[in-house]
Amino acid sequence: MTLPGRDPAQGGTTVIPTVLVPVRLQFATNPATGKPTVLDAAQDVAQILHSPVFAKAKFGTDDDTQYMDAMLRATTGKAGGWHTLLGQPEVRPVTVEIPLEEGYVLTSKRTGTQMAIIDRSYLQRAVFKQIPRQEGKLVIVVTRNTAFECCSWGTDGVDEATGNSFVLASYLASAPPPVDEHDVQAITGQLAEWVNNPVHDPLFRVTRDYTLPPPYTRPGQVAPPGDNVVPGWMLPTTHVCGSRTATGTPQNPLATNGHDDLAAGPALAVSAGGTTWHVADVALMGWYTGGAGPYSWPDARMLQAAAVPCPARPAGGGGGRAGAREVAPPSPVTAVPSAGATNGHALMGNWTGQGPGGTFLRLRDVSPQWDVIIVALSGNIDHQAPEGTMVEPEHGMDMAQLKEDIKWLQSRGKKVQYWMGGGSDYFTLAHAENIPNFVKSVTQIVTEYGYDGVNLDYETPSMVLDPGDTDFRHPTTPSTVNLIAALHQLRDHFGPSFTVSMTPEGQQIQGGSPSYGGQFGSYLPLYWALRDMLSFICVQEYNTPPLEGLDGEIYQLGSVDYDVAMTELLLHGFNVGGRADNFFPPVPADKVAVGFEIATSTPELVMGSMQYLITGKAPVGTTYKLQNPRGYPGMIGAKFWTLDADRNLNYTFSNQVGPQLHGFPSK
Repeated sequence: MTLPGRDPAQGGTTVIPTVLVPVRLQFATNPATGKPTVLDAAQDVAQILHSPVFAKAKFGTDDDTQYMDAMLRATTGKAGGWHTLLGQPEVRPVTVEIPLEEGYVLTSKRTGTQMAIIDRSYLQRAVFKQIPRQEGKLVIVVTRNTAFECCSWGTDGVDEATGNSFVLASYLASAPPPVDEHDVQAITGQLAEWVNNPVHDPLFRVTRDYTLPPPYTRPGQVAPPGDNVVPGWMLPTTHVCGSRTATGTPQNPLATNGHDDLAAGPALAVSAGGTTWHVADVALMGWYTGGAGPYSWPDARMLQAAAVPCPARPAGGGGGRAGAREVAPPSPVTAVPSAGATNGHALMGNWTGQGPGGTFLRLRDVSPQWDVIIVALSGNIDHQAPEGTMVEPEHGMDMAQLKEDIKWLQSRGKKVQYWMGGGSDYFTLAHAENIPNFVKSVTQIVTEYGYDGVNLDYETPSMVLDPGDTDFRHPTTPSTVNLIAALHQLRDHFGPSFTVSMTPEGQQIQGGSPSYGGQFGSYLPLYWALRDMLSFICVQEYNTPPLEGLDGEIYQLGSVDYDVAMTELLLHGFNVGGRADNFFPPVPADKVAVGFEIATSTPELVMGSMQYLITGKAPVGTTYKLQNPRGYPGMIGAKFWTLDADRNLNYTFSNQVGPQLHGFPSK
């Protein structure tokens, strides 16, 4: 593992030259208000310079020093005269214009405070067009009250165009409620991740990097040049191996699900220059790699033991045989039996076959509470074949057994769908002549395995609207138009029993309310064109940015208020891009499901949200008021990522949420 600074044994102080780039975000005129909006981080520069990012603060019993230096000293156990400091920065303000399709501004109706959501890649490109190569310097790019799709306060890495090593984060100045993060919390969180993986690019060398001794490195671990790569780890609270945390560079496990989510995770209040600041609590390198404690910092109580590695997952191949992969043992907790879903409400989820301890969870061994099962095996786009060609990945399992289990579930009244998409694989159908590739390959898979239909989960950047595509009823983006045509052909081939469902990210549906274009609202034309054949649409409310509800207030993920407010945008309808003349009509309740992630949710949260949405009975503590006070009794139900995680947590969710949904009155 490499960390910034010189070898601690040598002592001395290393100073990293720094460029601070406050960004003035200038948003396009909002068609709803007729006014432009500006969020300028230049007004926050003085505060940042006096914060623990650059100024000395008290961290425990160590000497007063900067946040980064104190973190490195806690990691290495080195005190005395050894320091790695950020130099006083050169300040280089830039202005970036944000068109409607690249971001939007939310305004709390109650407080008037504002918060922006913008496309992170767009901002990064725009900034580094103005900031050329900064040889041997760390570039810290700062925005004001800005989150990035979806859904983070920032990022760090190396800009491909310039080679600049950078940290990008937002200064949170009087952020609107319910945002709980403050001042430099997000900046310190991203800086901490950069510390744990500082080089990224072999061209970046501030000083000599040093290598930590075992157990910080493990036998057989291979890292890309210049990157620290850690073993996959399970989320410390739910002990689930999250899909975004299974491999790769260190990311803060104390964030919502380990990939910089909003909220940014717990914070510690420290004093610098007579002012109280909020800095991010983060995992130290020893946590990721099984080293000695402390494991978290500045609050050592946050993580009491080293990370639990994710179980190994055998690769596919060899004719699709599971080989030596052991079948998951029975759970010590009995799954609640299902009497059959007769009330029109359903429990739905994705299955990936990941049992506890690296075992293989058979499809038939999921809880009987699940009514719709989506077989979500990654890598189902054949990039070696012509555009649009889909495949059924093997992933080391017995595919004949998979076919048997699909039939077995269907014989018990379950629906089984073929999953297409995910955030880790890029899909496009940009050329009309390739529509037959898609239709033929999906037809073959559905026929061979006996699927009831397909689930669309093409995430950003797969689903992005082209510039000038402004009418969801008449899309012009070729990939969108061609995918719609292809799905109509599939429906014509298989007939009315063929089911189509959608699992978009939040910015791809509700994100079309404040702004339409690019990734924002990119699923609206898909829904509109396929609405007559759609079995359900389920927005990933674990992959949804903060948004305004119909009451004009801003809501952030992780509460009943958020789940209900975001779902009612679909159930009630909303003005696309804030324009009263471009209304997206209500989606019928029997086609609407709420999407949850088991790794970042609780049964209590889910059950409270479903109770409020379906019956209109608000749990204690909620503030959002339904536009329809009686609720939406026709709502289909809830969908989860993943069924495997539910089984590995001994049916914690299905044993509670399933009976609740199946116990509601018939819709």
